[in-house]
Amino acid sequence: MTSVRRTLLVALLGAIALVTAVAAAATYRIARQEIDDLFDYQLRQAALSLTDRALARAEGAGGAGDLVFQIWDESGSVRLYVSRPGFSLPPVTELGLSTAAGPTGVWRIYTTLIGAQVVQVGQPLHVREELAISATRRTLAPLVLLLPLLALIVWKIVGRALQPLDRLAGAAASRTPAALEPFDERSVPEEAVPLVQALNGLLERLRGAMAAQRAFVADAAHELRTPLAALKLQTQLARDAEGPERTAALAELEGGLDRATHVVRQLLTLARLEPGAEAAAERGPVQLADLARQAVADHAVLAERGRVDLGVIAARDDAVALADAGALRTLLANLVDNAVRYTPAGGRVDVSAGVDGGRPWLEVADTGPGIPAAERERVFDRFYRLPGAAASGSGLGLAIVRAIADRNGATVALGETPGGGLTVRVTFPPRGRAEAAPAAAPGPAGLSPERSAGP
Repeated sequence: MTSVRRTLLVALLGAIALVTAVAAAATYRIARQEIDDLFDYQLRQAALSLTDRALARAEGAGGAGDLVFQIWDESGSVRLYVSRPGFSLPPVTELGLSTAAGPTGVWRIYTTLIGAQVVQVGQPLHVREELAISATRRTLAPLVLLLPLLALIVWKIVGRALQPLDRLAGAAASRTPAALEPFDERSVPEEAVPLVQALNGLLERLRGAMAAQRAFVADAAHELRTPLAALKLQTQLARDAEGPERTAALAELEGGLDRATHVVRQLLTLARLEPGAEAAAERGPVQLADLARQAVADHAVLAERGRVDLGVIAARDDAVALADAGALRTLLANLVDNAVRYTPAGGRVDVSAGVDGGRPWLEVADTGPGIPAAERERVFDRFYRLPGAAASGSGLGLAIVRAIADRNGATVALGETPGGGLTVRVTFPPRGRAEAAPAAAPGPAGLSPERSAGP
C-alpha cells in the first residue's frame, strides 16, 4: 500500500540529497578554479622572483614545499639546477603555464626565460585536488550533519499537513448506515475538496439506495402478507374439506401459490434493477423483431387459454437497439403478460417492432379496458393497481418496465389503442452507422406481418 507520508518524505529528502550533490559538485568546481588561479599565480611569482639567494634557500630545503624548481641553459639541452636531486619535471616545450603528465603524475608547470636561462617551476595537480576536496568537505559538512534534523523537520511538517486527511479518515470511519451526513468541505485543504465532494456524492447516492431498499422491503412485506395469509387459510380449508370441496380448495391453494410465486419473482426482478444492486450487464445490438417473435411464442399458451388473439403484426429487421438483451426480454415479457391478462376473451394483442426517425421501438397494443389518462403516470409506481382492475397481479409489471427502460436509455409512453385499449411503446436511442446491425435485407416496406397465436 502506498503511503503519502512516506512518498513525500522520500521525495523531499531525495530532492534535498540531489541538491546537496549538485551543490557539492558546484562547490568543488569553484574551489578548484580558485585554487588553480591562486597556485598558478604562485608559480609565476616563484619563477620570476628566483635569484641565486632564493635558489640557495630552495636547495637547502630540498624544494619549497610541493614546488619543484628546474633551470636549463638557453638552449634547453643542459640542466643547470634542480631543487630535488634525481628528479625531473615532465618535458615542456612552451613558455608560460602548461599541464604535463609524467611518471610521477600530472604536473602544472610554469616556464619562463630569465636572462640566458630557462626557469621552470612545477607543482603536482593532486595537491590542488586535495585542497579543493578539503574545502568542499568543510563547506558541506554542516549541511550533511544537519540532514537527520532536516529529515525529522520534514517528517513533522508532512505529518502536520496530512492531519486534515487523518481527521477526514476518522470522520469517514465514524459514519454508520443510520448516520450518513455529508462531510464539511470547509475543514479540509483545497486539494482534498474534490475527494470530499466525491465522498458526499457517494453518501447521497447511498442514502437514496438505502431509502429505496427500506421502501422496497416495507412494500414487499406488505404485499406478501395478504397472499401468505390467504395461502394459510386455503391450506386449512383444504385440510378440513372432503370430496369435491377438497378438490376446489386445492385448486384455490394452487392458484394462491402461483400468485405468490409471481409476486416473489417480480420482487426479485425489481430488486436486481435497483441502482447499485449489481454491475450493469454489457450492452450489445439486439434484434427487436426477434425479441417480439420470441415473446409471442412464450405467451402463446397463456393467450390461447384466455382466448386472446396474440401475434406480431410488424417486425422490421433493421429495428436494432443497443441494449441489454436479457433485460429487454424481461421488459417485453411483462408488457405482453399484462396485455394478455387484462384483455378479455375474444380480444387482441399486437406486438410490433420498428424504427421511427432513426430511433428503434417496441410496441404492445391490446383491446383491453385501457388506462385513463389521469392514471397513466401512477401505474409505474410499485404495487399500484387500478381501482376495480379485473385481472389479478402484483402491481410491479410496469414498474419493472420503467426501470429496465431507464437503464437502457429508453423511454416508455402509454397511449390509447384505436377502438379502445392500451398501447405501450418503448423507444430506444438512435444508433450510429458504426453500430449498425448485421446485414439483413428487409422486405419492400420493411414489415413482416404474422400472427403467432389466436383464439
